[in-house]
Amino acid sequence: MKTVIDLNADAGESFGRWRLGDDEHLLPLVSSVNVACGWHAGDPATMRRSVELAKTSGTALGAHPGLPDLVGFGRRPMALSPSDAADACLYQYGALRGFADSLGVPITHVKPHGSLYGLTMRDPDVADAIADAVASLGGGLITVLLAGPTADRVAARGVRVAREAFADLEYDDEGEIIIEPDPRAKDVAACVDKAVGILNGTVTTVGGKRVAVDADTICVHGDRPNAVEIATAIRERFAAEGVTIAPMAEVLSRR
Repeated sequence: MKTVIDLNADAGESFGRWRLGDDEHLLPLVSSVNVACGWHAGDPATMRRSVELAKTSGTALGAHPGLPDLVGFGRRPMALSPSDAADACLYQYGALRGFADSLGVPITHVKPHGSLYGLTMRDPDVADAIADAVASLGGGLITVLLAGPTADRVAARGVRVAREAFADLEYDDEGEIIIEPDPRAKDVAACVDKAVGILNGTVTTVGGKRVAVDADTICVHGDRPNAVEIATAIRERFAAEGVTIAPMAEVLSRR
């Protein structure tokens, strides 16, 4: 069993008067946060507040660039070339960087969102382009990619990658995540069991198949109605198992 793991959350996804997620209670429970940068969700005020929350909770700050699709929350398919995908990530990172710099908070990682994340799983050239763009920013920035062939192949190119697994998503029999267009509340015990399974190196697919997974970070989605409950239960179980939750940069330093 892994004894050190990052627990991350996708957050900062409110827009204007529309509120999504309980970020104030979720961020203190995780070691890294991925903040929406305005394309699939988020707005300037939400981004600033998210950076403030990351600062006060001591949570490592990451950019969460998505597709330009507020209505579909970045979870609808869209065709992007590798260069378009890389530019989209750089552009959105820059937006978050403005708020982060103004508040003295470093950005440690970049994680593509939703269908953009799906593109990295299906198209190696997109994964390479995004990882290379993130690496070009310097400062040891980490690209977060799905644990398995996608992340392993990019990491083998010498790019700094955090391998990610999901406590609150299902996996298909090929070991890829099933992205939900409209997340519902999930059974907390099942999410905890999945997280512990990830620590032990496997996930069970919807078809009952056990798939090997070597993860540096485990995600909980902030837009899931019971995300805080899930994250709390995972923390409690990890503490009982003697597992340390640490930011992904620290986890990678131990790899």
